[in-house]
Amino acid sequence: ALRLRGGGSPPLLRLFPGRLSAFPLFLLALLLGFASLLWLQLSCSGEGSAPGGQERGVPRQPCPPPAPLQPPEEEPSWGPHRLALLVPFRERFEELLAFVPYMHRFLSKKRIRHHIFILNQVDHFRFNRASLINVGFLESGNDTDYIAMHDVDLLPLNEHLDYSFPEAGPFHVASPELHPLYHYKTYVGGILLLTKQHYELCNGMSNRFWGWGREDDEFYRRIKGAGLQVRRPSGITTGYETFQHLHDPAWRKRDQKRIAAQKQEQFKVDREGGLNNVRYRIESRTDLSVAGAPCTVLNILLDCDTNETPWCTFG
Repeated sequence: ALRLRGGGSPPLLRLFPGRLSAFPLFLLALLLGFASLLWLQLSCSGEGSAPGGQERGVPRQPCPPPAPLQPPEEEPSWGPHRLALLVPFRERFEELLAFVPYMHRFLSKKRIRHHIFILNQVDHFRFNRASLINVGFLESGNDTDYIAMHDVDLLPLNEHLDYSFPEAGPFHVASPELHPLYHYKTYVGGILLLTKQHYELCNGMSNRFWGWGREDDEFYRRIKGAGLQVRRPSGITTGYETFQHLHDPAWRKRDQKRIAAQKQEQFKVDREGGLNNVRYRIESRTDLSVAGAPCTVLNILLDCDTNETPWCTFG
């Protein structure tokens, strides 16, 4: 039994009768350790009562991020395919800091080999999501064999969503009956998976869409024109709560302005352009880690022929 000098006992042990052996002391230490970890989790996640009598709504300390899962390349259960997660991006850093570690852990738990590419447009033209995806496809390397066209402000919350190799055809993860905002039948935006072979069959996406919107609708026509069938999730019961949408329209207003002939042109099918004529330059390529999650940032300078698409600038 444990005794203090002078014959006294530690205050905690006075709560227990008799003499304690080593085994009960070991169990007591485990219980105390578990209680400490539980209190730390509740205090930093904002659940339970605030420590120190703080009022509800006072910001808590952030929880330390969990250790990232790294795909063991030699582990056969992860399968033979590797996903290139293509994320068009410009200036949404707070969304990026949440997106990269979340998606890395989400895909790793599902044993999906993956490489996250942040496609950062750094030129002075209007944002062009479709051209960035074309560039990401061309720059993603030969070690990936399928892609996810993935919005940075959309996080999957349901672990049953399928991100596996879409051998049977394009797979629309963020389907109209699940996406929190867009519910029309031909919608294929948000998150769309394709094999690289199928994306090439469509000649990628049109490069004529500067500003926000419509490039997905034109790509749907390309998919149908290539003889491919869009598939969507089944058995998902979480409805519009399937995804978390991070975008704040009051803080980040979308560039929806229509200039010159853009309003008429946006409803046409681009039968000439795509992967074959995207014009760009890679300013830099940087491998980095966000909260322990690896990704590659491509700083991309797009080019625009103002005779063809004068709406690529506001000028």
